[in-house]
Amino acid sequence: MGARGKVSHGALLLVLLDLTNYAWFLPSPHRVSIKSVNMRHVLKWRPPQAACNATVLYSVQFQGEFELRILNGRWVDAPECQQIPHTHCDLTFDLGSDSDYNIHVRAQCGSQVSPWAQLSRPFNRRNTLLTAPEMTVTAEGDALRVSFDNLPLTAGVSVTVWKRGEELQAASYVLPAQQSVLQVAALQDGAQYCVRAHTQMDTQLRSSSTDTHCVTITGPVPDPVWNWPITVTVTVCAMAGFLFVVFWSVAHCNPEACQAYFHKDPLPRLLQPGLQIQILKIPEEAELCEPIHAVEPSDRQPAAEPAEKTIDKSSVADGRIKLLLTSDFTE
Repeated sequence: MGARGKVSHGALLLVLLDLTNYAWFLPSPHRVSIKSVNMRHVLKWRPPQAACNATVLYSVQFQGEFELRILNGRWVDAPECQQIPHTHCDLTFDLGSDSDYNIHVRAQCGSQVSPWAQLSRPFNRRNTLLTAPEMTVTAEGDALRVSFDNLPLTAGVSVTVWKRGEELQAASYVLPAQQSVLQVAALQDGAQYCVRAHTQMDTQLRSSSTDTHCVTITGPVPDPVWNWPITVTVTVCAMAGFLFVVFWSVAHCNPEACQAYFHKDPLPRLLQPGLQIQILKIPEEAELCEPIHAVEPSDRQPAAEPAEKTIDKSSVADGRIKLLLTSDFTE
């Protein structure tokens, strides 16, 4: 048992040594540092001092307060910095809180992977270096326009404006993050105004101030006196030219082209000339009459009672009216 145990222990040790040489043969990157200017954080390092027949690829991980307390000390891969051939990595959007971050990087050459090389001390984005903003000042009528370029994502800008010679009465303006233009209106015509600005993140972190820029307010630009007459003249000439082109086109238009462009709809059939209209006449019906026979009374008969005449208006059929007259003579 003792001999067999020694052999097994020795074999295991050889396997571990072989795996160690296989896994950690490639040296780690060195001189790992981070440069943060205007809230842009870039990690840099030097490649490992060893020959590699393939392209050396690098991977970066970070660990902040959230990873330490919530994820039980887990290291998180930087999504944009995995298996990259460059010796730098932009971590601006990965280091998104004001906590301390541990960062490390390792190299890989083929199947060989180096140990992790860690940043010498934790990094906090509040230690970023804020530089003076790029400022442009222009006068627009009686207003002052101040614009900025390449501002940090989460930093604001403090702007100071004063009338030349009255710096003690300067007015201060604060531009929030993501706003890069300031407009100051209703300034004195002919006066000279000066501007100075700096970026800031909180009361403790701020950049140096820009150089002082001064411009002269020229006042509102009046409308030119000749503007109205020229507008009227141009409008009249344009209308005259348009009418001339229309009338000339109509006067010199080719008949075939005119018929093609100015097509007339045909007249309705009832309005076309030569149409014969037949009017149907309904023949008049002859008046129907019925003879009435009257019997004269004899001399021996007493005077007859007044005749009783009854007029019976019967049905109306086919537009005819029949009138029945009945005379009854009673003794």
